Amino acid sequence: MYRTALRNVLAHKGRLLMTALAVMLGTAFVAGTLVFSDTMGQAVRNSYSKSYSDVSVLVSDRWARSTSQGPKESEQKKHEALTDATVKDLAALPGVERARGVVTGFTAVADKKGNLIGEAWSAQGSNFAPDASGQDSRYPMAEGRGPKAAGEIALNKQAADKAGYRVGDKVRVAGNGAAEDTTLTGVFTSDDPQVTSGGTLVLMDTATAQQRLLEPGHYSSIALTAKSGVAESALLDAAKAKLPGDVFVLETGQQLKDEQSAMVTRSVTGMKSMLLVFAGISLFVGIFIIVNTFTMLIAQRLKELALLRAVGASRRQVTNSVLVEALLIGVIASVSGLLLGIGIGAGMQSLLAGVNEGMPTGSLVIAPATVIGTLVTGIVVTVLSALIPAIRASRIPPVAAMSSGDLPSTQRGLVVRNSIGTLLAGGGIALILLGAFSKGSGGRTYLELGAPVTLIGVFVLLPLLSRPVVALVGPLLGKVFGTPGKLARRNAVRNPRRTASTAAALTIGLTLVTAVTVIGNSVTSTVTRLVAGSMKADYTVSMANHDEVARELAPVIAKANGVTAASPVGNVMWTMAGDRKAVQGFDAAAFDQLVKVDMTSGSTGALKQGQILVNDEFAGKHQLHQGSTLKLEVDGGKTVDLTVGGVFERNDALSPVIASNTLIDQYDSDSFVTEILVKGKDGATPALKQAVKEATGSNPVIQVLTEKDKVDEFSRIITTMLNIMYGLLGMAVLVAVLGVINTLAMSVFERKREIGMLRAIGLDRRGIKRMVRIESVVISLFGALIGVGLGCFLAWAAIRVLAADLNGLTTAVPYGSVGLFLLLAALVGIIAALWPARRASRMDILSSIKTD
Repeated sequence: MYRTALRNVLAHKGRLLMTALAVMLGTAFVAGTLVFSDTMGQAVRNSYSKSYSDVSVLVSDRWARSTSQGPKESEQKKHEALTDATVKDLAALPGVERARGVVTGFTAVADKKGNLIGEAWSAQGSNFAPDASGQDSRYPMAEGRGPKAAGEIALNKQAADKAGYRVGDKVRVAGNGAAEDTTLTGVFTSDDPQVTSGGTLVLMDTATAQQRLLEPGHYSSIALTAKSGVAESALLDAAKAKLPGDVFVLETGQQLKDEQSAMVTRSVTGMKSMLLVFAGISLFVGIFIIVNTFTMLIAQRLKELALLRAVGASRRQVTNSVLVEALLIGVIASVSGLLLGIGIGAGMQSLLAGVNEGMPTGSLVIAPATVIGTLVTGIVVTVLSALIPAIRASRIPPVAAMSSGDLPSTQRGLVVRNSIGTLLAGGGIALILLGAFSKGSGGRTYLELGAPVTLIGVFVLLPLLSRPVVALVGPLLGKVFGTPGKLARRNAVRNPRRTASTAAALTIGLTLVTAVTVIGNSVTSTVTRLVAGSMKADYTVSMANHDEVARELAPVIAKANGVTAASPVGNVMWTMAGDRKAVQGFDAAAFDQLVKVDMTSGSTGALKQGQILVNDEFAGKHQLHQGSTLKLEVDGGKTVDLTVGGVFERNDALSPVIASNTLIDQYDSDSFVTEILVKGKDGATPALKQAVKEATGSNPVIQVLTEKDKVDEFSRIITTMLNIMYGLLGMAVLVAVLGVINTLAMSVFERKREIGMLRAIGLDRRGIKRMVRIESVVISLFGALIGVGLGCFLAWAAIRVLAADLNGLTTAVPYGSVGLFLLLAALVGIIAALWPARRASRMDILSSIKTD
């Protein structure tokens, strides 16, 4: 029997090629993901291991770790900063070779055209702290010298080369306030991973760095280097005895390295998990192809298997012979997939390094777990997928050797299948509807449970759905394409199970693609409405790194040419009945010119009287109305009573509570300014934008955006996410195309005599080609229609759940994109039918008719 199985594999090489390709692509995705993530993780860990090579103990200001600004006035008394005195005290500890005060914070650099170099999130500034030799070991100078006075800076080599700067050039730098011109005195190299991966680092003299990034005389951290032979733990204990642990954070160099290694591991693990999900989708699609292939092979070898039973082969032997075929295919495909995956991993690493020149790289990491996991996954998936066809093969009675044609599916089997599918689909849809109409976090749980159950139920019901769906286009096919169209329709519904298995692969891909597209389009449409529904301002001034905007910029911008109104948007968190709520602050006099709100009671003029505005949802929850008194706990634990001057309709672009900046400053002098709203006398004009930009000192990191700019920025984020999803799902779609080709090719062979008879009675080669192509398109569109419909339903339910977090979120189906998906599905059907149709049209008439 095993020799028979091997002979069958060799005899059906062409028929099994597509199955092997499907398994190979799925396992290649798995192997490529594992190789790429392991390689990148190792490279990043090696790079980060250099970050603290000269640090034995790091003492950090607990408060300065979370912000670059000094502590609030209410915290000044209890806050102890790291100062020069602290550095001297720590340097005097036994075992300390050197103590170095470090200042860090956000600092952006402009190129010669005034544009930001690199990304805002990776722009940093620090202090140049030379030793007795005049050098800072952290930053060896490649050209020039380190900065010694205000107005001088040094810049990392990558950034200097990218912008074309040389020693002596004027360089514009900025934080969150106005920018200033400085002189470049040196260009340095660094092994800091954030710098080597494309970030910018500006070095200033210590006094200037403290003034710009922290507070005069203060440090963000102090790095201690131990003398030779002194253990880091011993130095840590000595430092802890000197400094209060509740104010400062003290860690050894090894602890810092371990923390970074754990951070890298978490990041890589998250990326690996996401990629493996899509690899799993590809393998899941491959399952349908494998089941379809073996089912058709068994149908074609009906007499052969029946004869084996007749001459004494047991059911177990027949089952094992089919499983051995699957095992051989699984081994060959998995080994090929592993080799291809290693190539994919190397390619992904090269691509990433090409996109980001500073990204750490290293030799490929091919872990034993990758090899074993890939091979086991491919083999197990293949063998398990062939199990059901193998069991069916073992049940072929010996008498079938004397009959002709396929054994029809039993009515009982169809009834059982349809019953199970109905229960699963019905139960899943019920859970989805329950989640869609539930309030609170429970809705998401119901949706997460119902979606996969519904998908499985629909897949089980696909044979039942194929007949009525295909029948809808039957008359059209006959009228447009004549006899080939009628034959194609009949072929598509002749074997519903085969049609369903072929279409299922496309159904999976288009369900996911459609759901993601509809959700993305709906969120984008809602955000567009929210921005338009809350903003009268012509421009918003904000930081590209989403950090705080300097408050002192607001009055400067207000005096810019063409500006009629400007207001900083302050943000604080105040507590009411134990519940912390966001409160936004605006300039009361400019509020009506800059912000659009729909008042249900009261007026916005109440802000000028020191009163607050609340949205209708907040008011209903706390039983508030115009004239009510709201008790709030503000900064420092102080409780104040504020009067509600009006109630407005909820708008998620605004906080539930709105106050004037004057009122907020009265109780909290350190509100966080997210943006500055600007209104011009002539609207949003290029001249106004330029005037505002110049008022900020042409700061390269400050954005001056219109309403459309803000929407476009958000849309780009959604589009990027969608493109990534499309790219990852592309593998599953490719496997689905292979499935259609495989099914059609085997179907053509199965209908060899029938095609010969059609040729004999007058259907020409062109008609045969058209028949096969139309059949392919019908099957592809059937799968696409089910996928699009299911995807839209799942997206609708998900949007209902998400609406609790984003007010006004409604389903917005992008009909153009949906139409494009269906058009692409039809194109897939045409492409997939090219080879099978050509093969069918070239069959010899007489030899086809004589086929047994």
